[in-house]
Amino acid sequence: MALQSPGAAGASSSFSRLLSSAKLSSTKTLFSVDFVGTKRRNGLSVFRGSTPLLKSSLRSPLSAKSILNFDASASGSDLKPKVAYLEDIVSERGECGVGFIAHLENEATHKIVKDALIALGCMEHRGGCGADNASGDGSGLMTSIPWDLFNHWAEKKGLASFDKLHTGVGMLFLPRDENVRREAKKVVTSIFEKEGLEVLGWRDVPVEPSIVGHYARKTMPNTQQVFVRIVKEDKVDDVERELYICRKLIERAVASESWASELYFSSLSNQTIVYKGMLRSEVLGLFYPDLQNDLYKSAFAIYHRRFSTNTSPRWPLAQPMRFLGHNGEINTIQGNLNWMTSREASLKSPVWHGREDDIRPISNPKASDSSNLDSAAEVRTVFIAARVQCIYISEVVQLLIRSGRTPEESLMILVPEAYKNHPTLMIKYPEAVDFYDYYKGQMEPWDGPALILFSDGKTVGACLDRNGLRPARYWRTSDNVVYVASEVGVLPMDESKVTMKGRLGPGMMISVDLESGQVYENTEVKKRVASYNPYGKWVSENLRTMKPSNFLSSASMETEEILRRQQAFGYSSEDVQMVIESMAAQGKEPTFCMGDDTPVAVLSQKPHMLYDYFKQRFAQVTNPAIDPLREGLVMSLEVNIGKRGNILEVGPQNVSQVRVVLSGPVLNERELEGLLSDPHLKSEVLPTFFDIHRGIDGSLKKALLKLCEAADEAVRNGSQVLVLSDRSDNPEPTRPAIPMLLAVGAVHQHLIENGLRMSASIIADTAQCFSTHHFACLIGYGASAICPHLALETCRQWRLSNKTVNMMRN
Repeated sequence: MALQSPGAAGASSSFSRLLSSAKLSSTKTLFSVDFVGTKRRNGLSVFRGSTPLLKSSLRSPLSAKSILNFDASASGSDLKPKVAYLEDIVSERGECGVGFIAHLENEATHKIVKDALIALGCMEHRGGCGADNASGDGSGLMTSIPWDLFNHWAEKKGLASFDKLHTGVGMLFLPRDENVRREAKKVVTSIFEKEGLEVLGWRDVPVEPSIVGHYARKTMPNTQQVFVRIVKEDKVDDVERELYICRKLIERAVASESWASELYFSSLSNQTIVYKGMLRSEVLGLFYPDLQNDLYKSAFAIYHRRFSTNTSPRWPLAQPMRFLGHNGEINTIQGNLNWMTSREASLKSPVWHGREDDIRPISNPKASDSSNLDSAAEVRTVFIAARVQCIYISEVVQLLIRSGRTPEESLMILVPEAYKNHPTLMIKYPEAVDFYDYYKGQMEPWDGPALILFSDGKTVGACLDRNGLRPARYWRTSDNVVYVASEVGVLPMDESKVTMKGRLGPGMMISVDLESGQVYENTEVKKRVASYNPYGKWVSENLRTMKPSNFLSSASMETEEILRRQQAFGYSSEDVQMVIESMAAQGKEPTFCMGDDTPVAVLSQKPHMLYDYFKQRFAQVTNPAIDPLREGLVMSLEVNIGKRGNILEVGPQNVSQVRVVLSGPVLNERELEGLLSDPHLKSEVLPTFFDIHRGIDGSLKKALLKLCEAADEAVRNGSQVLVLSDRSDNPEPTRPAIPMLLAVGAVHQHLIENGLRMSASIIADTAQCFSTHHFACLIGYGASAICPHLALETCRQWRLSNKTVNMMRN
C-alpha cells in the first residue's frame, strides 16, 4: 500500500460509525486483519537467541551448507522517484537489544568503550545467529571518533596529526575482490576531490576473520577507513553537511556498477564512527582489535545486537546505523517511504545552497526501516539516506538534522507521541501539543513498536514510539555517567551510586547534551523543542477545522434506481443485506463464524471488484490489533486536506489557511459539498468514466492516462483538492466507471512521478465503496478522504423502509 497509517486502519471504524448514524447508534467496531506468518530462512530453521551456555556446547565446527543468503542485490541507477514495493520491505524487520552509555562531562575514556562491549555481550540473547552458531544477525558500536588512536596510526605512517575540526572519517565496507576494490576506492577518491576535499589516507581496519562464523565469512567485506580534509568549512554542522553530500554523490555514482551493493558507508562523519558486522555481540571487540586498544576513547557509546526477523542478515544491515540504533520495527514503513518519495521534489532549504538534487533520492525501498528513518533524521539537521527499516528511519533523521533540526526535534516530528487527550500534555505542557498540531499534516508518523537510540556526536538520547511496546530503562550515577538499555543487568552497578533511574513510557524521550553536561527527561525535552518557534500562534491563526455536517435525512433516488446502480457498481444482495445494512444497524463491522471456501479472486471464475484482489497486511510480531475506538489514546482519524508544506522549512506558511482538518476520512454529501465550495482549496472534480463506444480511444488505459493528465493540469493551475468522481445523474451502459481503486492509485503515482503529490489531496467520491476493506484500500493507495455516495443512499433506503420502521417501533 502507498500509505499504511493509523488513518488507513481507522477508516473501517469511521465508516461503520458513519453508517450507523442513520439510527444514531455508536457501538464499538471490529477490524479484522490477515496475519502473515514468519518465514524460515531458505526453508531451514536457524538457532535463535541461544543462551551462552547452549552456545558453548554447540560451538563445534559444522560442515552443513549455508542456509543464509547474504548476497545483496545491486541497486539501480535510475534516480526517478520509485515506490516502495512490499517484497522489498516485508523481509526487513528486527527485534534487537540496544543501549547507550554517556559521560556527562564529555570526557572521552576507554572505559566507556569497554563497558559498552560488556553490555553488548549481555545482549546476546536478544539477537539471532545462523545454523553454524557463530554467524550473528549483527552487532555494532557507535562512538565518538577515537582521534588518539588515529593520530597514533598517522604518526607511524609519517602523516601529520589530524585536524579534528576539518577532518572527516569514513568507515567503509568495500568489495572483496582486490581489482574491484581498487576501482571502488578510485570512485570514492574522485568524488571527494571533485567536491574540494583532500583525501589524507586510507587505513586497513585490523580485523580477526578467524572468529567470524562460516556463513558470515563467505560474504565478509573488506573494511577500510578513509580520512578526508574539508578546508572550506569551519563549522561542525557545515562539515557534516559536506560529508553527507559526498556520501550521497558516491552512492549515486556507483549505483549502476555491478559491485554497487558491496560498497557501503557504515559512517562518514566528523563526529561519530560505527564499528559493526554480521557478528555475535560477544565477539565484536575481538573481531575489531581497535575496540580493545586503550587509545580508543569515547565520551559515549551506542551498542546494538540485531535479531533479524524474517530476513537474511547482511553486513550493512547490522546496527547501529549512521545516526541511530533501533529495537523493534516500523510497521508503517511502506507508506512512510512512499510519502517521503512524494515530497522529495518539494524538499528545499537554504542550508543546501541549491544542492538538493545532489542528495536525492533520500530513502531506499530496498533498505531497512531503521536505515531509512536514520536518513530522514540526518537531513533535518541534512537529508535522509537509507538501508532497511532502521536504515529508512536513519536516512530520514539524517536529512532533518543536516537541514538544521536538532536530533530531538527530528524524532518528535517523525515518531510523535500520542498527544491527543493526553492529560499531562494538554494541561501542563500545551506548547508541546501545539508543536505536534503544527507537524501532524506535514509528516506521517513512523509507527513502531520501536525503541530508538540516537546520536549526532553532540547529543545522545533514546525515545519510544507512541505504542510503547519496547522496554527501555535508564539510570544516572554519581560519577556523571548515564546508562540506557533495553533491559536491566547488562552491567554490574553499585546501587549506592545511582542518583536517578526510571523507564521510558509510550512516546517518552530522554536526551543527554554532551556539550553542556545536562540530562533532559521527557517533559524537559518536549518543552525545549516546542519553545523553538511560536507553533501555537501559527496553528491558531492559520489552521482550519471543518465541523462534521448532518447526514441527509431523505433518499434522493427511487428504489428501482438504487437497485440499478447497485448492480452497475458490483453490489450483490449479500453485500447490501449482510454488510451495509448490518453496519448501519449495529454500528460495527459485520463478522461471521462460517468457514469461507470461496476461491481467492485471482483464481475465481466469477467477476470480482478490484478490492477483492488485495488483502490487508498486519504486523508480523508482537503487535496487538489496534483501532481508534479501543485505542483512542494513541490513534486519531484526523485528516489534513490541502497542500502540504516543505518539511525542511519552518514557518506559518506550512499551516496556511488553505489546509483543512477533517475529523475523519469518511465524508457525507454535505461535507463533500463544503470542501467543493471552499474558495481556498480550489477543488477540481474529475469524472472517472471511459467510453467503450469509442474503441481504443475510449479504452480504460486511455481514460486513465487522460485522467492523470487532467489531474496534473489541475494541480499546476492551483487546485489543492482533486475529487475523483463516478457520480452521474444518468448512468449509461456504454460509459462504465473506472474502478475507483485503480483511478486513485494511478493519479497518486502520476503526481508522485511529476513532483506534484504534496500540492494536492485526493478525495474519492464513489459508488464503488461500501466495506471497511474498500476504505482501507482507497486510503492505502492515496485517497485522503472518501464520500461513499451510493452506500449512504443505500443506508437511507434501508432506514426509511417499512421493514426497518416497523422493527424500530417494536
